[in-house]
Amino acid sequence: MKDGKLAGKVAVVTGASKGIGAGIAKEFAAEGAAVVVNYASSKADADKVVDEIAKKGGKAIAVQGNVAKKQEVEKLFATAEKAFGKVDILVNNAGVYEFIPLEGVTEQQFHRHFDTNVLGMLLVTQEALKHFNSAGAAIVNIGSLASTLTPPTAVVYNATKGAVDAITKTLAKELGPRKIRVNSINPGMVITEGVVSGGFDQGDFRKTFEAQTPLGRVGEPKDIAPAAVFFASDDSSWMTGETLVIAGGLR
Repeated sequence: MKDGKLAGKVAVVTGASKGIGAGIAKEFAAEGAAVVVNYASSKADADKVVDEIAKKGGKAIAVQGNVAKKQEVEKLFATAEKAFGKVDILVNNAGVYEFIPLEGVTEQQFHRHFDTNVLGMLLVTQEALKHFNSAGAAIVNIGSLASTLTPPTAVVYNATKGAVDAITKTLAKELGPRKIRVNSINPGMVITEGVVSGGFDQGDFRKTFEAQTPLGRVGEPKDIAPAAVFFASDDSSWMTGETLVIAGGLR
């Protein structure tokens, strides 16, 4: 654990109880980071991620917090600092998605998506600034291929991920002078618990994606996690404002 690429670092990963976030949390711990596994509601899943990390000799704690609520975000970082003394890395992974046609879009659905996917990212990043030290920090935003592939029936979700692309580039310029790097990873279709529970891992939806993907398969969290390590580590010390699409060649 001591000799990993993130040895001695402390990382906060939002939405880390399942899926891509859980994969990143585990990979970070394997590379030597102490990890704060944030979750909104899935306590049992978050505890399981922490347990898996601990069994392999890593350090992690689970902290509940809705990223769209400022007070809960403040509590998340206060708890992180109390547990590990500092914060060096932030992964903005918490997100929601839903595929519905334009006719089905409601104010409630719009605000649910933008509150978590955009406002949440901004609130978490804003609070993280108070806890990063003068040595700098790394922020990794998890966007989506959806911002550029723009599949139909996902107008609100696609819009939130377009916002993530713009925020990544803007904050890279704004925070660069403080030695804070901001990059994003835009995954294609990744098989996560959410994808499975939505039924998207079966049938035509998945087959369509696979048929259009040069590498012929959909992704798994382990396809994404190493890139998050790269952006969080000194290996990418002269990179900021970049968006890395990991989607098997699908564009």
